Amino acid sequence: MSKDNQSSVSEFLLLGLPVRPEDQNMFFALFLGMYLTTVLGNLLIILLIRLDSRLHTPMYFFLSHLALTDVSFSSVTAPKLLVNMLMQNQSISYAGCITQVYFFLFFADLDSFLLTSMAYDRYVAICHPLHYTTIMSQSLCFSLVIVSWALSCVSALVHTLLLARLSFCGDNTIPHFFCDLSALLKLSSSDTSVNELVILTVGVVVITLPFICILVSYGHIGANVLRVSSSKGMCKALSTCGSHLSVVSLYYGAIIGLYFFPSSSNSNDKDVIVAVLYTLVTPMLNPFIYSLRNQDMKGALGNILSKGTRSP
Repeated sequence: MSKDNQSSVSEFLLLGLPVRPEDQNMFFALFLGMYLTTVLGNLLIILLIRLDSRLHTPMYFFLSHLALTDVSFSSVTAPKLLVNMLMQNQSISYAGCITQVYFFLFFADLDSFLLTSMAYDRYVAICHPLHYTTIMSQSLCFSLVIVSWALSCVSALVHTLLLARLSFCGDNTIPHFFCDLSALLKLSSSDTSVNELVILTVGVVVITLPFICILVSYGHIGANVLRVSSSKGMCKALSTCGSHLSVVSLYYGAIIGLYFFPSSSNSNDKDVIVAVLYTLVTPMLNPFIYSLRNQDMKGALGNILSKGTRSP
């Protein structure tokens, strides 16, 4: 079947954010600042982990990949949003829209798998501290990351291929600031039952199961912490898991708010606002969470700054 038969739509129109035209410049400056903060903050985390040998541990190995994923995830949607707001141009090509869907799903799924790997790392560190270095070997860490990338790639590819076979012959207006998969399915003139079934099935694998694994890991961690009689041991466990638990709460909190508590009115506006939360706000906050709550990261940053001031 030729591409012309698959779709008569050559481009889509993104309605963008539900803001008044006179407020566009203010929101452009706000989101530009948020995006730059996301990029610089996460790149700083990657740089600190690479330069400080004390951070060459499984926990920070996963964190560096999470930081890279956050930069990439925001970069899938934020630049196009900013260009559209600046140029007052709402269009995106058919190929560009399909490509955006693929990378959005890929990095969203990768976030989920990496957070699960980090939860397992924290479980081993607290519940099996004497065997930590044996269990969390370099080969296991590499394997977890490679499997995360592979599963995310396959998941996003399945959704994208099924989306590409649909026809779009009528309305090409997407009530969002990026090419959202569910919004595209509503626009399609084809039968989307297979797509919806795959979304449900794959969603269990890439979102629900990892979330359950994280809950189980923290259930074991919580039980282990309660058995610790010393307040010092309890504080150490909380400081070890606090940053990760905060990021998990932001990531899955947005998903739960979007899919498990649908609103009866203004659902499109709510979807857009929640999307801003997990595409821009959460990736921006992650560097602050890990730097402000983590003594190792603050120590590494202090060492870098002190070396910079001492250098001629």
